[in-house]
Amino acid sequence: MTVTEHFKTTFRLVKDVVPVFTSGILTVVLLSFAVFGIQTFFNLTEGVFSVGASVFRNGHLHRLFMYPFYHRTVPQLLLNIAALVFLSGSLEKGVGTVRFLVLFLLLSSTSGLLYSFLHLLQDDSIQGHTEGLVPVTLACVALTTMHTKMTRAFLCGVSFPTMALPWVFLIITTALIPHSVLPCNIIAILVGWMYGKGWFSLLDMSEARAGLLEKMTPFRLLRGISGVTFVPASTEERRKTLLPQINPTPGSYPVQAYAPLSSINAASNTAMMYEGWPQSAGPMSTPIPPLNLHGHVSAHNFGLSHAHFSEQSSGHSCNHSHGHSHG
Repeated sequence: MTVTEHFKTTFRLVKDVVPVFTSGILTVVLLSFAVFGIQTFFNLTEGVFSVGASVFRNGHLHRLFMYPFYHRTVPQLLLNIAALVFLSGSLEKGVGTVRFLVLFLLLSSTSGLLYSFLHLLQDDSIQGHTEGLVPVTLACVALTTMHTKMTRAFLCGVSFPTMALPWVFLIITTALIPHSVLPCNIIAILVGWMYGKGWFSLLDMSEARAGLLEKMTPFRLLRGISGVTFVPASTEERRKTLLPQINPTPGSYPVQAYAPLSSINAASNTAMMYEGWPQSAGPMSTPIPPLNLHGHVSAHNFGLSHAHFSEQSSGHSCNHSHGHSHG
């Protein structure tokens, strides 16, 4: 294997492992970096955008929309982005970029609202403010499992029911990602299931309306970004975008050639006839009499030919002898 072939093989393996960056995921990632940069530059108070009981006590309703993009540390930011990229891309590919962004806001705000109400009922001494992309990511996974037709899922070679997939990722993200609050993540999974069952169907955006929003300025700019896949809202356009038509190079696949119908008809017209039966007109072909199912055709033909030959021979002999006598 040459160096070029080795490089191409490695590139294909990396391309299969690394997920495709879509416009919706890119938008969320850029907003997370922007909020983290603003927080670091202005040295904002820690937990300024976290959700908890303060949402109701102080009236900080803006935190319900800001907490997914807020992260306290760099490791938390990078791990949350990695979880979003690897776990939420399938939802955007299934509904489109515009509907994904709308679902992202609905899932995050609903999860934050329910958790803030739960935290309000708990003891004040419990510090349970949360932030980050992990809750909405788990909600996206739960929503995806509600609409998939797969009954079994595989993770690191282990098979388990598809409905258990959000809970498996719940354990992994809670153990690995810092500042993850378990009750909020559980609520997010339940919210994703409720959206999947259609309990919030009135808040869902239709495909036709999402198609109209794609033509407006913010989303039209996302469509023009090179190197990033913008997933359309229409089902037909989405299939063309995610499943492009393969045009193989001529000669790369074996092709079986078939004779055209015109050549077959021309060949049949040049056939010869033998005793009323068509025969092929080749230089090596010999006339073959038709096959009789009873097996008496050859004998019958031979008898007729023999009798006809005998009659002709006897007639010829008689005429010859008669002429000789007469002479």
